Amino acid sequence: MRQIRKLFLDELDASIAITANAYPGMELSNRANRIRFRERLNQLELDPTVHSYGLFEDGQLCGVMRWYDFTMNYFGTQVLVGGIGGVAVDLLHKKEKVAAEMVRAFLRHYKDAGSSLVALYPFRPDFYRRMGFGHGSPMYHYRFSPASLPKGSTKSDLVFLESDDSERLQSCYARNQRRTHGMMVRQPDYWERILNEPSIQVVGVARDRGLSGYLIFTFEDGRHDSFLSHSIHIRELIYDTAEDLSRLLTFLQTQADQSETISYNIQDDSFFYNFIDPRFDPGKMLPVVVAHNSSIQGLGIMYRVLDVARLFESLKSHNFNNVSCRLKVDLRDSFFPENAGATIVEFINGQVWLAPDVTPEVALSLDVAEFSSLAVGAVGLRKLVEYGLAEISDETYLDCLDGLFSGPKPVCLTQF
Repeated sequence: MRQIRKLFLDELDASIAITANAYPGMELSNRANRIRFRERLNQLELDPTVHSYGLFEDGQLCGVMRWYDFTMNYFGTQVLVGGIGGVAVDLLHKKEKVAAEMVRAFLRHYKDAGSSLVALYPFRPDFYRRMGFGHGSPMYHYRFSPASLPKGSTKSDLVFLESDDSERLQSCYARNQRRTHGMMVRQPDYWERILNEPSIQVVGVARDRGLSGYLIFTFEDGRHDSFLSHSIHIRELIYDTAEDLSRLLTFLQTQADQSETISYNIQDDSFFYNFIDPRFDPGKMLPVVVAHNSSIQGLGIMYRVLDVARLFESLKSHNFNNVSCRLKVDLRDSFFPENAGATIVEFINGQVWLAPDVTPEVALSLDVAEFSSLAVGAVGLRKLVEYGLAEISDETYLDCLDGLFSGPKPVCLTQF
């Protein structure tokens, strides 16, 4: 008999043992690492938005996971998005559909809670693709010389932030979260942890007792075996205006005498336009063509739609590019069948209404994974049709429907 429930505090050590075997790279067999991980779990237990769950069979813990109650900017509307992480299965219970059962419980919980979307970072994209998760925005890893950044006219207003600046950081991030599709709300204690971590440096653009931008970075070892060789890794870069960005990039540019390179992971395929020299690794080029490496692309966060009707309901204040049409969405969802089926929606000058009794002009048929990527703006409908991953009943509506779903790609700075 299987049961999925919240873990008690005295079950966390058993949870850690399963996690240690599932993710050897975390090196939790190291006593110091395990103690730090246990302390982190204790902190998470105090967070009302984080929940540790386990799957038990006949009283034995077979798998663990964490659920997160996120609030995400979804095309200008703040919506509940469930997050799942730390999914781990006991080695003795691999290939017994433990993970699949845990993920289904996760989907059902957040659907019952009123969410229409969930998200995760996959240990294997193909595994979660089969469960109906679709790819989000790609991540780009840039590595460049500080000297390749433009030197602006001033570094005025830049200050190092300290432990008592958490409210200013929170306010700056929250302002950007409210205007950026895909960004998650962060709890105030997140900023306290950042500012109290000795290895992390935070530089802010101070304006009128607040912040109009900030840079979070760490120093890392450089390419040479010397205590004088190191690089900078940007953890986060937020700014309100081009002037604020210029100040922060100028700060980085002036570190050229001390830091060999700067690395940065960001969901922005245009960031290289800030560089005088955009080459990721000078001298290396793509095979056959004259094309210099400028970044390494990776696929990270994945999204999944739980309820199509509720998804469109949450977008009532969103303008679907002034499109007018009556659409039927035929969704295939074998992993979570209650989400499959037809939903009819009507768009009038970009505003959406559920319209189950009207006759649709056009039908869109696709799998939930592709629909999830489409629904968050990570991919355009025209590409899905071109690749044979979506079908529309009338090709003359392709431009109309492509415009319907076009918009900014989601940006997520939250790791979980």
